[in-house]
Amino acid sequence: MSFQDGRSSRAFERAKEVIPGGVNSPVRAYRSVGRDPVFIDRGEGAHLWDIDGNTYIDYVGSWGPLILGHAHPQVVEVIKQTAERGTSYGAPTELESELAEEVLKAYPSMEKVRMVNSGTEATMSALRVARGVTRRNKIVKFEGCYHGHSDSLLIKAGSGALTFGVPTSPGVPNATASTTLVAQYNDLEGVKALFREVGEDIAGVIVEPVAGNMGVVLPEPGFLEGLREVTRQYGALLILDEVMTGFRVSYGGAQGRFGIDPDLTCLGKIIGGGLPVGAFGGKKEYMDQVAPNGPIYQAGTLSGNPLAMAAGLTTLKLLQKPGVYKELERKTSYLAKGLSKIAEEKGLPVWVNSIGAMFCPFFTDQPVKDFASACTSNVEQFATYFRGMLERGVYLAPSQFEAVFLSLAHTDADLDFTLEQARTVFKTL
Repeated sequence: MSFQDGRSSRAFERAKEVIPGGVNSPVRAYRSVGRDPVFIDRGEGAHLWDIDGNTYIDYVGSWGPLILGHAHPQVVEVIKQTAERGTSYGAPTELESELAEEVLKAYPSMEKVRMVNSGTEATMSALRVARGVTRRNKIVKFEGCYHGHSDSLLIKAGSGALTFGVPTSPGVPNATASTTLVAQYNDLEGVKALFREVGEDIAGVIVEPVAGNMGVVLPEPGFLEGLREVTRQYGALLILDEVMTGFRVSYGGAQGRFGIDPDLTCLGKIIGGGLPVGAFGGKKEYMDQVAPNGPIYQAGTLSGNPLAMAAGLTTLKLLQKPGVYKELERKTSYLAKGLSKIAEEKGLPVWVNSIGAMFCPFFTDQPVKDFASACTSNVEQFATYFRGMLERGVYLAPSQFEAVFLSLAHTDADLDFTLEQARTVFKTL
């Protein structure tokens, strides 16, 4: 069946009348790829169906959580069973402790963990803890790393090497932006320079250990280790934002893969099994200062809700099976290397970064190691690639600067089909 999108176009026009931009998260509007979004009807395994009847192999996976694939039978069943007993109580349940125990076993750096409802809540709360325990105000983030939409983190670098950040969104006060310092990812010397300048005022450094919001950018050897060293030297906290990498680049996340011992960790996505969830945790000496034990306030009406806890717990149990991560990495490597080979055959400049169950093909001939090199990508060429793949049944994130996510549900036939479509589309670039 040929690609059709009439119903999706009409649905988008309807949505724009009642929802800002027609979507509830900006990237879903497809503006950077030059077309309107398709509206999804259902998902199963590695596949999606839209309301026009088009079928896709899905490499978005709800932006990372669906590492088991869509509607995994065991996850769906436990959600049903849990919902029959009630969807939310606003009171403690044993499920919260069970999921927390599994998380702490997987992440030894975390001695206590607090469940929240999103990655944004997790990072926002972790920054509050860092500021509260150090009694300092400034934080360091990295250009191109995204940690949610709280005011302190919607910041970009100002002019000059040693500078305070400036807001990337109206509504973020300049006074708030002035407490955020922006460094370059993989530039350890730049971070050290910031600490030499204002280190006694820095509460913490927050970093995606593998940057997944400017494509996929891996830490260079010594970078994460250097951040750990300099934060300890100045009494600041190291916060690893593993919302995306947690349980994806390995069961123990990037910190387990690279051997890093952060003070605080932020999680989300996979730990909710496809339902809204987030978490932040770390050393007892810091987490015991969170209310009600301590003075650092954090709360949430639906935090630890039983549906997300049950789905997350079931997901983690399934991920503990032998060979799971070896298989995920095999699939990811096969697809990433296949795309790189096809691009090379066609004479297209494509640089591929890959780790665990995520990768990104950058349309550039330069090695991508930070935000500046990621920005050398040909976004117009990517947009053409995206549209061609979508119309041939491959559902990718509608941005050059997002990851491709693999799941256990993807088959070798899915991967081969994807490579066949890429070969066809590459001929048009």
